Amino acid sequence: MVPFCLSFVSIYGSFLRRCLASAGLSSQSIDIDSATTITFWGPTATSKPPLILLHGFGPHGIWQWRPQICFFSRQFSVYVPDLLFFGGSTTESTDRSEIFQATSIAKLMEKLGISRYSVVGTSYGGLVAYRMASMWPERVEKVVIASSAANMRRMDHVELMKRAKVDKVDDLLLPSSASQLRKLLALSVFRRLFMPDFILNDFIDKLYSENREEKLELLKGLTLGQDDAGILCPLSQKVLIVWGEHDKIFLLEKAVELEKLLGENARLEVIPNTSHIPQLEDSGQFNNIVINFFRDLS
Repeated sequence: MVPFCLSFVSIYGSFLRRCLASAGLSSQSIDIDSATTITFWGPTATSKPPLILLHGFGPHGIWQWRPQICFFSRQFSVYVPDLLFFGGSTTESTDRSEIFQATSIAKLMEKLGISRYSVVGTSYGGLVAYRMASMWPERVEKVVIASSAANMRRMDHVELMKRAKVDKVDDLLLPSSASQLRKLLALSVFRRLFMPDFILNDFIDKLYSENREEKLELLKGLTLGQDDAGILCPLSQKVLIVWGEHDKIFLLEKAVELEKLLGENARLEVIPNTSHIPQLEDSGQFNNIVINFFRDLS
């Protein structure tokens, strides 16, 4: 274990919290029912349109959305919840589906007294965003699905494991060693950056190890992408799909197919020279694409 004073993760985590505080957000926790607690970063005032940012597997929300939080908080009341078993969000329920995650976030917004909002989700969070939009069209105004193949088929999982050269998908998405995390980064990032093992192990120790068993159950509990059909119901909302041109987790062809499946209200934007995390690799272009989508009143 790396001492705090030498830990990049701890130091950068402190920097993230200061950035969010300067953007007017604070760390909060709400019991949405007798069994489930959601932790989140959110504003103290809600005069602006509400916007939810849903993270994927890996580090919890503020690590995956920092450039977006600072950018969108100028025009939106931004909420960054920790999905269940990430950060401090927990439940006594045995339900591990993305439907339960979506229900929990919807309950959080009810508790906050917010009845209408837009949702942006990346990767696993995109599956949750899709479920929220399909289950509550009267609440979800607009939807952004980033790097999230809700239309995956079982064969796509097999092909992903071949690309990653792993036997199980959890060895890729929940790395427990520096070598495994390096494989994940190689598929997730377009421009390779060398990171020594001690930094990678610091990430694993502080951001990947907590609630590992429950996160494995989340992967097994997914209801989307578990058959050979890959069929989705179109959404009634305006939908923006954002993808990295060189995504090796979910290939670009899945984004093209997803646009067709989600219907006439969906459109696809591809960001060049990025992979699975375009919101971090080219945050400027990602933010501009998304803000223009929200500004479009047509």
